[in-house]
Amino acid sequence: MSSLAAARADNFYYPPEWDPSQGSLNTFHGQHALRERAKKIDQGILIIRFEMPYNIWCEGCESMIAKGVRFNAEKKQVGNYYSTKIWSFSMKSACCQHEIVIQTDPKNCEYVITKGARKKVEEYDAEDAETLALPEAEEKGKLVDPFYRLEHQEEDLKKKKEAEPVLVRLQRVSDAKHGDDYSTNKALRARLRGQKKRVVEEENAARKKGLAIRLLPSSKEDAAAASRVKFATKFNENRKLKRALISTSSIFTGPNGSSTNDSRRLELERKRRRIQAATASNLLTGGFKPSSWSGSNSASVKRRC
Repeated sequence: MSSLAAARADNFYYPPEWDPSQGSLNTFHGQHALRERAKKIDQGILIIRFEMPYNIWCEGCESMIAKGVRFNAEKKQVGNYYSTKIWSFSMKSACCQHEIVIQTDPKNCEYVITKGARKKVEEYDAEDAETLALPEAEEKGKLVDPFYRLEHQEEDLKKKKEAEPVLVRLQRVSDAKHGDDYSTNKALRARLRGQKKRVVEEENAARKKGLAIRLLPSSKEDAAAASRVKFATKFNENRKLKRALISTSSIFTGPNGSSTNDSRRLELERKRRRIQAATASNLLTGGFKPSSWSGSNSASVKRRC
């Protein structure tokens, strides 16, 4: 940057047409010293960078705005607490352009949301989290009082005696567990080697069976579940076929004491099953020839019929 540009950036450059009687450079240029931040200064509003004091929920889109996110906020005075001014900060949410208004609370030394959002409550139970609850401000003040400490000294000593055996036992268990690091590491590495060896054996066994995934070892529960599985068979189909043949057969018997139509249907059914069995065997053996098979078998069927 040249010296002239640096002087202009620092607002130290006075153009030739400027005269001291015209006042300051801001007056000469017709602008405020804070530029765009003071565009509403006549209304008592100043644009500042406001940092979110805690996590909040936006009521416009129910999105969380984290602590420390910065906004261009309009700052203005809305009241007084004794001689302390109460400031209001109005800003637009970046997610949905919803207006959020936060005010200072000098009485409680905190920020209060007045519009457009709500504070995210982050409370927890110390017992569930297995942590110790820190004493509140009132209790801290009581600890400074010597009479308060003297009154609770006996109770504190009693609690210490009750908790001392438990603490000693926990310390002994911790020392026994972490006393020999080499043995612990050796046992862990041996267990990992056995586990890796078992995984390799299972993968090889699955690969021999033509599977691309590793099979877990079988258990009694798996065997019991497999025994309860029932696959569909042709029993129901055969039963329906026989009942259909019986229902369609004639009630009048022939000279030999059986139904002619019934025997005819049974004979045709046996031939159909024989042909299906021959077809399946030819497909399995690979000697299936459509032209020769169809001619020979059709002729045999005609001779038998």
